[in-house]
Amino acid sequence: MKIFSPAKVNLFLHVLGKRPDGYHEIETLMCCVSLYDIMHINFTNGATSLTCTDQEIPCDEKNHAIKAVNLFSGKLKKNIAVKIHIEKKIPSGAGLGGGSSNAASVLSALNIHFGHPFSIEEIMSMGLEIGADVPFFLFNKPALATGIGEKLEEYALKLAYKILIVYPGFSVSTADVYKNLNLGLTNCKKKFKSLSLKQEFDAQLLCNDLEYVTASMYPEINTIKEALLKQKASGVLMSGSGSSVFGLFPDSNSAANAVTVLSQNRGWRIFVVDSIN
Repeated sequence: MKIFSPAKVNLFLHVLGKRPDGYHEIETLMCCVSLYDIMHINFTNGATSLTCTDQEIPCDEKNHAIKAVNLFSGKLKKNIAVKIHIEKKIPSGAGLGGGSSNAASVLSALNIHFGHPFSIEEIMSMGLEIGADVPFFLFNKPALATGIGEKLEEYALKLAYKILIVYPGFSVSTADVYKNLNLGLTNCKKKFKSLSLKQEFDAQLLCNDLEYVTASMYPEINTIKEALLKQKASGVLMSGSGSSVFGLFPDSNSAANAVTVLSQNRGWRIFVVDSIN
């Protein structure tokens, strides 16, 4: 099986507070974008194994794709062995959900292969055991997510922009970002009501309560934002807990012009993508 496993961006992320279990309650608008890891899944009689083109990615039980195989196997009560190879295009630790997307792709692929033994609700519940973003990638539509990100409501997203993503070349620990979050400094709450009412997403609604935390730890976040705005982006935002920053551009030409300038920074990886509806 060959599967295209997409990245996501958070167009909006408001943190409401910390729960007794240590997770944080959030309100976020997410959409998948046309940046993909390519996953090759081959069924075998041996042991499950994983290889990856990115040598920084763990290929053992720490990898979300392996966790997905083991979880599905346990729920199905059947010994499943697969060889997985990931052509890694989505940067790791970048706030783009690559690992969660890979897990969702594996769960979906296994469910198809074995004749849909589980409903989509059951598969999404499995995904939540692996990570808070996994259900979103199984939901497979732009969504307003609440709770820890697992309560999903379809959002009829109209995004009349090209998205230019800049990965600065370093990863960020989500746990460290949340650990340093001061809830008194979050400021996205006021925009959430407007977000719910909007028919077409406006770049002025971009908001991320985690951005100031990550930017205080990694000042290059603000450097990228300034560079994107200088190239006439309609709006800029860090995705998730970082480290990637994206700009919304009104058309392909303006995005291409920005790429030409920003590519002069050799430490940055740049992707021009579309939202996937």
